[in-house]
Amino acid sequence: MGAPFKKFEAHGSGGPRIREIPMRMVLPNLVTVLAICAGLSGIRFGFEGRFEPAVVMVLLAAFLDGIDGRLARMLKATSKFGAQMDSLADIVNFGVAPALVLYAFLLDRAGSFGWIAALLFTIACGLRLARFNVLDEDNDRPIWQSEYFVGVPAPAGAVLVMLPLYLSFLRVGVEPGRPAAFIATGFTVLVAFLLVSRLPVYSGKSLKVPGDRVLPIILAVVLYVLLLMTYPWYTLTASVAGYLIFLPFSVRAYTKRAKREGEKVPPSDIG
Repeated sequence: MGAPFKKFEAHGSGGPRIREIPMRMVLPNLVTVLAICAGLSGIRFGFEGRFEPAVVMVLLAAFLDGIDGRLARMLKATSKFGAQMDSLADIVNFGVAPALVLYAFLLDRAGSFGWIAALLFTIACGLRLARFNVLDEDNDRPIWQSEYFVGVPAPAGAVLVMLPLYLSFLRVGVEPGRPAAFIATGFTVLVAFLLVSRLPVYSGKSLKVPGDRVLPIILAVVLYVLLLMTYPWYTLTASVAGYLIFLPFSVRAYTKRAKREGEKVPPSDIG
């Protein structure tokens, strides 16, 4: 009679052992885990009423979540495990954490409407991420369309939805009262619909910089980072306003490109 249980294989039959995995394969997953820790820490700070560090932790989580995939590709350390970890981190850092921090700060003053708005944003973020994963595997999609996101990307949605916190931190008379809570509720629902919309948003993935403009662009990026470090809430508020203004221009550019490529643009792709 054979043994009642089979020997446990940590990585499945024939998989590599822990000691055989190079460090470069572990590093991107470590960044992903740190991003999750930052997002969950932001939620903790929000429930403790420490909202400025809560926002910083959520933004840090978004930053770490944005570089782990690029780090994996740079180190040639992409894996199915890493892709699954990244997807789980995305929904926490871009959906759950911003919604709960904003709810603890302001949306709870709108009662059930605020909670519904927070739920809608989180669900919209999950749907947006699922659609991104599906489109990323679509090999039949025209190459030029890969230059555009379908709907506002989840990281941008996380930064946008926290606009009420930035405005409050500016201390320009925006008090977290009941009227502001209902306005923030409406804004949260708007961002949720932008996430799941068919709005074409230019991604900048194929953007090429002319050689004579490299130094000015580097200087501009450094200036933005310095402003972000020195005047974070003013810079983030201006960034949100600039991004919202940019969206109609992105739709216009997409429509022109589609006509140039000789393709008909269905109404669902521009709204």
